[in-house]
Amino acid sequence: MERKILNTAIVRAGLSYALLLLAAGCKPAAQPPAPPPPSVTVVAAEPRDVPVFYEYVGQTAGYREVEVRARVNGIVLRRNFKEGAAVKRGESLFTIDPEPFQVALARAEADLGVSQARLEQARRDATRLKPVLEAKAVSQKELDDAVSAAQIAAAEVKSAQARVNEAKLNLQYTRVEAPISGVTSRAAVSEGTLVSGANVMLGTVTQVDPMYVIFGIPDREYLAIRRDVEAGRVKLPAGNRFKTTVKLADGTSFPATGQLNFTDVRVNTQTGTSEARAEFANGQNKLRAGEFVRIVLEGAVRTAAIVVPQRAVLEGPKDKFVYVVNAENKVEQRPVQVGAWTTDGWIIDGGVNANERIVVDGVLKIGPGAVVQATPADAAPRVAEQK
Repeated sequence: MERKILNTAIVRAGLSYALLLLAAGCKPAAQPPAPPPPSVTVVAAEPRDVPVFYEYVGQTAGYREVEVRARVNGIVLRRNFKEGAAVKRGESLFTIDPEPFQVALARAEADLGVSQARLEQARRDATRLKPVLEAKAVSQKELDDAVSAAQIAAAEVKSAQARVNEAKLNLQYTRVEAPISGVTSRAAVSEGTLVSGANVMLGTVTQVDPMYVIFGIPDREYLAIRRDVEAGRVKLPAGNRFKTTVKLADGTSFPATGQLNFTDVRVNTQTGTSEARAEFANGQNKLRAGEFVRIVLEGAVRTAAIVVPQRAVLEGPKDKFVYVVNAENKVEQRPVQVGAWTTDGWIIDGGVNANERIVVDGVLKIGPGAVVQATPADAAPRVAEQK
């Protein structure tokens, strides 16, 4: 009897414990709080005027580059300059053997003396025949012949004088002078070389101050600039007087600025570019003729442009895009057409409207349709300090 009562108590205790466990299992579990939306930094797409820079590859060229050639045939007797040195206009560069030309001048002067003597004789003859004709001692024909002989002698004197002048000029040309002031090149001939007048180039003289930078504008880019100007998106400087700067081969900038002074209306059929030229002061000769440089044109303005920081523009499988936060704080993926690069970002040609909020930081935490907490870029540092 006692054992039966003990078993009944154990059963009742087990049932009570089971009921307690069942009651505990039926109570709903507490749900964790929902995570806050990700925080992103945004900038407003505010239209503004921004400077536009055009950059091209160019090559320097002397303001004037003149070939030095002899004007007479002869043997080069001396080179009178140091190769690569600066020379002044009129300074002697080469001396051609002058002796043959001195002989030619002496012969021409002798011929001139003979012609002058004949002229004097003819004039005296004509003078003597005039009173004789009045006395009917000679015929009119004899006097006319004497006068004609004097005239012929005068013409011969002029011809002889011209030969003398020519001989003097040829003798003067044996001194080959610098046609302009500038820097000489390497001499193309040495002493003892026979030169045949202008057929042989002796060297060059290059004026390096000022200096030209010649570059080509690709036809496609030229057409794009013209379309932007016609549409009113870009405003060029008055008279297309661009301010120009030069970047040297090592990346440093040439200290002086220049001016664009020529743009060809023709397109080079071989390169597909239009030639343009800028002029730079080069008083210290830091620019050398023939250098390859990069030239930057300044002065154009992109009106009402939307500029987006570089980090906000992402690369998609087909095109570039940005994340835009709409009025409901949801993220939209927006394809954009990227234009030129400015100092603080990309110019957006299409895909973003004015005053829209563009995500610049936190793009790795979001995706299309995500709800975010947008913080303006200018307030982001203060928010970070509060956290």
